[in-house]
Order: sequence, then C-alpha cells, then structure tokens
Amino acid sequence: MKVLVLNGVNLGRLGKRQPEVYGATTHEQLAQRLVLLGAELGLDVEVRQTDSEAELVGWLHEAADAKTPVVLNPAAWTHYSIALADAVVQVPRVLEVHISNVHAREDFRRHSVITPCAEGVIAGLGLGGYELALRHLATSS
Repeated sequence: MKVLVLNGVNLGRLGKRQPEVYGATTHEQLAQRLVLLGAELGLDVEVRQTDSEAELVGWLHEAADAKTPVVLNPAAWTHYSIALADAVVQVPRVLEVHISNVHAREDFRRHSVITPCAEGVIAGLGLGGYELALRHLATSS
C-alpha cells in the first residue's frame, strides 16, 4: 500500500528550527527513517515537504484521486487553513501528526481546522508520532 507523508510549512527546517521543541533530526533524516520503516511494514512510503499551501492542497487532491492514505503534519496551516481542511476531507484516510504537544503550547496552537476531517491525531510524541501513524495504517483497514 502506498502512503504519503506530507509535511507543511517550516518543517523543512527540522534540525535547525527550535531544536528544543522539534529535535535535532533533519527532515531528510526523518524521511529516510520513515521510508525504511514503511518497507518493514509493507508500505510504500513517500515523504514530501512544502512551504507552499497550494502545493500541499495539490498533493492532497492527488491522494484523494488515488485513494492514497496520508500522514499529515500541516504545521502552522493546522490552525487556520480552511482550504487545507477542504482538501483533507476528500482523502479517505488522513492521520494528523504534530511533533510537539500543541495543546501545551500557545493558545492559538490548540485549535485545529484539520482534526474534524482526520481519522485520528497524534501530538506530542516527537518524530515517533509519524512512526505510530504508519504502524496504524499498516495494521488497520
């Protein structure tokens, strides 16, 4: 089964941006880790990151049309992008992932317009949240 792992704005800066919050692992290292785990789980994992909301919406449309499950970290767009939410609702399976515990941070981070459209949410478990999402997709239908 193919799975897209889609990361939003600023996540290409992993390893550099606020390592005390997001850790020292780079996005490239995360992508390699998830592709390897996916292979172990029998998943064909493709990891993408963009700082363009339009590009992310396009990738979600691609997933919707192909009925490809998505592990999504919408980053800052989580809190206000109705366009992204409208695209997410078209994808049959979306797991929302956040590296930090957004509920223990600033007030504005506690609201997600994506959550009502997602199958589930994993937040605050660091990069391991992505791994849990892939394991969930591999073991559930």
